[in-house]
Amino acid sequence: MATIAFIGLGHMGGPMAINLVKAGHNVHVFDLVDTQVQEVAAEGAQAAASAVDAVSDADFVISMLPAGKHVETLYVTGDQPLFDAVKKSALIIDSSTIDAATAQRVAKVGTERGLNFIDAPVSGGVGGAKAGTLAFMVGASDAQFAQAKPILECMGKNIFHAGDHGAGQIAKACNNLLLGVLMTGTCEALNLGVKNGLDPAVLSEIMKQSSGNNWALQVYNPYPGVMPGVPSSNDYQGGFMVDLMYKDLGLAMELSQQSASPVPMGSNARALFNLHKAKGNGTLDFSSVLRLYQDK
Repeated sequence: MATIAFIGLGHMGGPMAINLVKAGHNVHVFDLVDTQVQEVAAEGAQAAASAVDAVSDADFVISMLPAGKHVETLYVTGDQPLFDAVKKSALIIDSSTIDAATAQRVAKVGTERGLNFIDAPVSGGVGGAKAGTLAFMVGASDAQFAQAKPILECMGKNIFHAGDHGAGQIAKACNNLLLGVLMTGTCEALNLGVKNGLDPAVLSEIMKQSSGNNWALQVYNPYPGVMPGVPSSNDYQGGFMVDLMYKDLGLAMELSQQSASPVPMGSNARALFNLHKAKGNGTLDFSSVLRLYQDK
Protein backbone atom coordinates (compact mmCIF):
# COMPACT_ATOMS: atom_id res chain seq x y z
CA MET A 1 0.00 0.00 0.00
CA ALA A 2 1.32 3.43 -0.99
CA THR A 3 0.54 6.86 0.39
CA ILE A 4 -0.77 8.92 -2.54
CA ALA A 5 -1.66 12.60 -2.75
CA PHE A 6 -4.25 13.47 -5.39
CA ILE A 7 -4.72 17.13 -6.37
CA GLY A 8 -7.66 18.08 -8.59
CA LEU A 9 -10.91 16.20 -8.09
CA GLY A 10 -13.10 17.22 -11.00
CA HIS A 11 -15.08 14.94 -13.32
CA MET A 12 -11.97 12.88 -14.06
CA GLY A 13 -9.83 13.31 -10.95
CA GLY A 14 -12.51 12.37 -8.46
CA PRO A 15 -13.24 8.91 -9.89
CA MET A 16 -9.52 8.28 -10.42
CA ALA A 17 -8.80 9.02 -6.76
CA ILE A 18 -11.66 6.76 -5.68
CA ASN A 19 -10.22 3.89 -7.70
CA LEU A 20 -6.92 4.33 -5.88
CA VAL A 21 -8.81 4.06 -2.59
CA LYS A 22 -10.56 0.93 -3.81
CA ALA A 23 -7.16 -0.56 -4.69
CA GLY A 24 -6.17 -0.26 -1.04
CA HIS A 25 -3.94 2.81 -1.13
CA ASN A 26 -3.82 5.54 1.51
CA VAL A 27 -5.09 8.50 -0.52
CA HIS A 28 -4.94 12.14 0.63
CA VAL A 29 -7.00 14.47 -1.53
CA PHE A 30 -7.29 18.20 -2.13
CA ASP A 31 -9.27 20.45 -4.45
CA LEU A 32 -10.19 24.13 -4.30
CA VAL A 33 -13.84 23.02 -4.38
CA ASP A 34 -14.55 21.54 -0.96
CA THR A 35 -17.65 19.61 -2.04
CA GLN A 36 -15.49 17.60 -4.44
CA VAL A 37 -13.07 16.80 -1.62
CA GLN A 38 -15.91 15.62 0.58
CA GLU A 39 -17.35 13.39 -2.15
CA VAL A 40 -14.05 11.52 -2.48
CA ALA A 41 -13.50 11.49 1.28
CA ALA A 42 -16.88 9.79 1.65
CA GLU A 43 -15.42 6.91 -0.38
CA GLY A 44 -12.52 6.43 2.02
CA ALA A 45 -9.92 9.06 1.09
CA GLN A 46 -8.49 11.47 3.63
CA ALA A 47 -9.35 15.14 3.10
CA ALA A 48 -6.36 17.49 3.24
CA ALA A 49 -6.54 21.14 4.29
CA SER A 50 -4.22 22.20 1.45
CA ALA A 51 -2.18 20.79 -1.40
CA VAL A 52 0.95 21.11 0.75
CA ASP A 53 -0.74 19.16 3.53
CA ALA A 54 -1.79 16.44 1.06
CA VAL A 55 1.73 15.81 -0.24
CA SER A 56 3.67 16.05 3.03
CA ASP A 57 4.18 12.30 3.41
CA ALA A 58 3.22 11.05 -0.06
CA ASP A 59 5.10 8.37 -1.97
CA PHE A 60 3.25 9.44 -5.11
CA VAL A 61 1.66 12.76 -6.05
CA ILE A 62 -0.95 12.81 -8.83
CA SER A 63 -2.45 15.99 -10.27
CA MET A 64 -5.35 16.49 -12.66
CA LEU A 65 -5.65 20.19 -13.49
CA PRO A 66 -7.20 22.30 -16.28
CA ALA A 67 -4.14 23.79 -18.03
CA GLY A 68 -0.38 24.16 -18.08
CA LYS A 69 -0.41 27.43 -16.11
CA HIS A 70 -2.14 25.66 -13.22
CA VAL A 71 0.40 22.83 -13.23
CA GLU A 72 3.37 25.18 -13.28
CA THR A 73 1.88 27.31 -10.51
CA LEU A 74 1.11 24.29 -8.34
CA TYR A 75 4.59 22.82 -8.53
CA VAL A 76 7.01 25.66 -9.28
CA THR A 77 5.85 29.29 -9.24
CA GLY A 78 3.02 29.49 -6.70
CA ASP A 79 3.15 30.91 -3.18
CA GLN A 80 3.57 27.40 -1.76
CA PRO A 81 5.03 25.33 -4.62
CA LEU A 82 4.77 21.61 -4.10
CA PHE A 83 8.36 21.11 -5.26
CA ASP A 84 9.27 22.66 -1.89
CA ALA A 85 7.01 20.27 0.02
CA VAL A 86 7.31 16.79 -1.50
CA LYS A 87 9.70 14.11 -0.33
CA LYS A 88 12.77 13.64 -2.54
CA SER A 89 11.77 10.00 -3.02
CA ALA A 90 8.25 10.81 -4.22
CA LEU A 91 7.19 10.29 -7.84
CA ILE A 92 5.07 13.15 -9.18
CA ILE A 93 2.60 12.16 -11.89
CA ASP A 94 0.78 14.93 -13.72
CA SER A 95 -2.25 13.55 -15.56
CA SER A 96 -3.50 16.93 -16.76
CA THR A 97 -3.74 17.55 -20.49
CA ILE A 98 -1.35 20.46 -21.06
CA ASP A 99 1.18 21.68 -23.59
CA ALA A 100 4.29 19.55 -23.93
CA ALA A 101 6.61 22.53 -23.42
CA THR A 102 5.24 23.18 -19.93
CA ALA A 103 5.49 19.49 -19.03
CA GLN A 104 9.11 19.44 -20.18
CA ARG A 105 9.93 22.69 -18.37
CA VAL A 106 8.45 21.52 -15.06
CA ALA A 107 10.18 18.14 -15.39
CA LYS A 108 13.49 19.94 -16.00
CA VAL A 109 13.06 22.04 -12.85
CA GLY A 110 12.22 18.87 -10.93
CA THR A 111 15.31 17.09 -12.23
CA GLU A 112 17.52 20.04 -11.26
CA ARG A 113 16.11 19.79 -7.74
CA GLY A 114 16.47 16.03 -7.48
CA LEU A 115 12.74 15.38 -7.94
CA ASN A 116 10.92 13.01 -10.29
CA PHE A 117 8.11 14.62 -12.33
CA ILE A 118 6.44 12.82 -15.25
CA ASP A 119 3.53 13.56 -17.58
CA ALA A 120 0.78 10.96 -17.89
CA PRO A 121 -2.34 12.40 -19.57
CA VAL A 122 -5.32 10.11 -20.03
CA SER A 123 -7.90 9.09 -22.59
CA GLY A 124 -11.21 7.38 -21.93
CA GLY A 125 -13.47 10.09 -20.58
CA VAL A 126 -15.50 10.17 -17.38
CA GLY A 127 -16.83 6.68 -18.06
CA GLY A 128 -13.30 5.32 -18.27
CA ALA A 129 -12.28 7.19 -15.13
CA LYS A 130 -15.16 5.65 -13.18
CA ALA A 131 -14.61 2.16 -14.57
CA GLY A 132 -10.84 2.26 -14.11
CA THR A 133 -10.27 1.60 -17.81
CA LEU A 134 -8.39 4.76 -18.81
CA ALA A 135 -5.47 4.79 -21.22
CA PHE A 136 -2.38 6.56 -19.88
CA MET A 137 0.22 8.08 -22.22
CA VAL A 138 3.37 8.51 -20.19
CA GLY A 139 6.36 10.77 -20.77
CA ALA A 140 9.11 9.56 -18.44
CA SER A 141 12.43 7.76 -18.15
CA ASP A 142 12.37 3.97 -18.15
CA ALA A 143 12.88 3.86 -14.39
CA GLN A 144 10.16 6.43 -13.72
CA PHE A 145 7.73 4.59 -15.96
CA ALA A 146 8.41 1.31 -14.14
CA GLN A 147 7.77 3.02 -10.80
CA ALA A 148 4.55 4.67 -11.99
CA LYS A 149 2.99 1.72 -13.81
CA PRO A 150 1.60 -0.22 -10.80
CA ILE A 151 -0.14 2.95 -9.57
CA LEU A 152 -1.50 3.84 -13.00
CA GLU A 153 -2.85 0.30 -13.41
CA CYS A 154 -5.21 1.00 -10.49
CA MET A 155 -6.90 3.62 -12.68
CA GLY A 156 -6.44 2.35 -16.23
CA LYS A 157 -6.07 -0.75 -18.35
CA ASN A 158 -3.76 0.53 -21.11
CA ILE A 159 -0.52 2.09 -19.89
CA PHE A 160 1.77 3.33 -22.68
CA HIS A 161 5.34 4.60 -22.39
CA ALA A 162 5.28 7.25 -25.12
CA GLY A 163 8.85 8.41 -24.59
CA ASP A 164 10.77 10.92 -22.51
CA HIS A 165 9.30 13.89 -20.62
CA GLY A 166 6.62 15.66 -22.67
CA ALA A 167 6.03 12.69 -24.95
CA GLY A 168 2.82 11.78 -23.14
CA GLN A 169 1.40 15.22 -23.88
CA ILE A 170 2.42 14.99 -27.54
CA ALA A 171 0.71 11.59 -27.84
CA LYS A 172 -2.42 12.97 -26.17
CA ALA A 173 -2.52 15.94 -28.55
CA CYS A 174 -2.24 13.61 -31.55
CA ASN A 175 -4.96 11.34 -30.17
CA ASN A 176 -7.40 14.16 -29.50
CA LEU A 177 -6.75 15.76 -32.85
CA LEU A 178 -7.83 12.49 -34.46
CA LEU A 179 -10.77 12.22 -32.04
CA GLY A 180 -12.00 15.68 -33.03
CA VAL A 181 -11.69 14.84 -36.72
CA LEU A 182 -13.49 11.50 -36.46
CA MET A 183 -16.31 12.91 -34.32
CA THR A 184 -17.02 15.78 -36.70
CA GLY A 185 -16.81 13.37 -39.65
CA THR A 186 -19.16 10.88 -38.00
CA CYS A 187 -21.68 13.64 -37.27
CA GLU A 188 -21.41 14.86 -40.85
CA ALA A 189 -22.10 11.40 -42.26
CA LEU A 190 -24.99 10.66 -39.90
CA ASN A 191 -26.63 14.00 -40.58
CA LEU A 192 -26.28 13.46 -44.34
CA GLY A 193 -27.96 10.07 -44.10
CA VAL A 194 -30.80 11.23 -41.86
CA LYS A 195 -31.53 14.26 -44.04
CA ASN A 196 -31.83 11.84 -46.95
CA GLY A 197 -34.33 9.60 -45.19
CA LEU A 198 -32.18 6.99 -43.39
CA ASP A 199 -32.74 5.76 -39.85
CA PRO A 200 -29.71 6.89 -37.78
CA ALA A 201 -29.54 3.57 -35.92
CA VAL A 202 -29.58 1.58 -39.15
CA LEU A 203 -27.01 3.85 -40.80
CA SER A 204 -24.80 3.64 -37.71
CA GLU A 205 -24.85 -0.15 -37.84
CA ILE A 206 -24.10 -0.18 -41.57
CA MET A 207 -21.08 2.07 -41.14
CA LYS A 208 -19.96 0.23 -38.01
CA GLN A 209 -19.83 -3.02 -40.01
CA SER A 210 -18.19 -1.34 -43.00
CA SER A 211 -15.08 0.66 -43.79
CA GLY A 212 -16.42 3.76 -42.01
CA ASN A 213 -16.24 2.03 -38.62
CA ASN A 214 -14.69 4.10 -35.83
CA TRP A 215 -14.65 4.63 -32.06
CA ALA A 216 -17.60 7.06 -32.06
CA LEU A 217 -19.85 4.54 -33.83
CA GLN A 218 -18.66 1.73 -31.55
CA VAL A 219 -19.03 3.30 -28.12
CA TYR A 220 -20.01 7.00 -28.31
CA ASN A 221 -22.66 7.49 -30.98
CA PRO A 222 -23.42 11.22 -31.34
CA TYR A 223 -27.00 10.77 -32.57
CA PRO A 224 -29.63 10.92 -29.78
CA GLY A 225 -31.43 7.68 -29.02
CA VAL A 226 -29.16 5.39 -31.01
CA MET A 227 -26.98 4.22 -28.13
CA PRO A 228 -27.97 4.09 -24.44
CA GLY A 229 -25.72 5.40 -21.71
CA VAL A 230 -23.84 7.97 -23.79
CA PRO A 231 -24.14 11.79 -23.58
CA SER A 232 -26.09 12.09 -26.85
CA SER A 233 -28.92 10.14 -25.23
CA ASN A 234 -28.81 12.40 -22.15
CA ASP A 235 -29.20 15.76 -23.90
CA TYR A 236 -25.39 15.83 -24.26
CA GLN A 237 -24.83 16.18 -20.52
CA GLY A 238 -21.70 14.75 -18.91
CA GLY A 239 -18.79 13.36 -20.87
CA PHE A 240 -16.08 15.50 -22.50
CA MET A 241 -17.00 19.15 -22.89
CA VAL A 242 -16.79 21.10 -26.14
CA ASP A 243 -14.63 23.64 -24.28
CA LEU A 244 -12.08 20.93 -23.49
CA MET A 245 -12.02 19.55 -27.02
CA TYR A 246 -11.44 23.06 -28.33
CA LYS A 247 -8.59 23.51 -25.83
CA ASP A 248 -7.00 20.19 -26.78
CA LEU A 249 -7.22 20.93 -30.49
CA GLY A 250 -5.48 24.21 -29.71
CA LEU A 251 -2.62 22.26 -28.12
CA ALA A 252 -2.38 20.19 -31.30
CA MET A 253 -2.30 23.37 -33.40
CA GLU A 254 0.60 24.68 -31.29
CA LEU A 255 2.53 21.46 -31.87
CA SER A 256 1.85 21.63 -35.60
CA GLN A 257 3.28 25.15 -35.77
CA GLN A 258 6.37 24.21 -33.78
CA SER A 259 7.14 21.28 -36.07
CA ALA A 260 5.77 22.64 -39.38
CA SER A 261 3.35 19.70 -39.52
CA PRO A 262 0.33 20.22 -41.80
CA VAL A 263 -2.97 19.55 -40.00
CA PRO A 264 -5.72 20.74 -42.39
CA MET A 265 -8.37 18.34 -41.08
CA GLY A 266 -7.50 19.15 -37.47
CA SER A 267 -7.74 22.86 -38.25
CA ASN A 268 -11.18 22.37 -39.80
CA ALA A 269 -12.35 20.32 -36.81
CA ARG A 270 -11.19 23.04 -34.43
CA ALA A 271 -13.03 25.67 -36.46
CA LEU A 272 -16.23 23.62 -36.22
CA PHE A 273 -15.90 23.18 -32.46
CA ASN A 274 -15.13 26.90 -32.14
CA LEU A 275 -18.31 27.78 -34.02
CA HIS A 276 -20.31 25.34 -31.89
CA LYS A 277 -18.75 26.79 -28.72
CA ALA A 278 -19.49 30.35 -29.84
CA LYS A 279 -23.18 29.44 -30.04
CA GLY A 280 -23.22 28.74 -26.29
CA ASN A 281 -22.55 25.00 -26.32
CA GLY A 282 -19.17 24.93 -24.58
CA THR A 283 -20.34 22.94 -21.56
CA LEU A 284 -22.11 20.25 -23.61
CA ASP A 285 -20.42 16.99 -24.52
CA PHE A 286 -18.31 17.31 -27.65
CA SER A 287 -20.56 14.86 -29.56
CA SER A 288 -23.17 17.64 -29.50
CA VAL A 289 -21.33 19.10 -32.51
CA LEU A 290 -23.96 17.10 -34.43
CA ARG A 291 -26.33 20.01 -33.68
CA LEU A 292 -24.09 22.30 -35.72
CA TYR A 293 -24.89 20.21 -38.79
CA GLN A 294 -28.57 20.17 -37.90
CA ASP A 295 -28.70 23.98 -37.73
CA LYS A 296 -30.04 23.81 -34.17
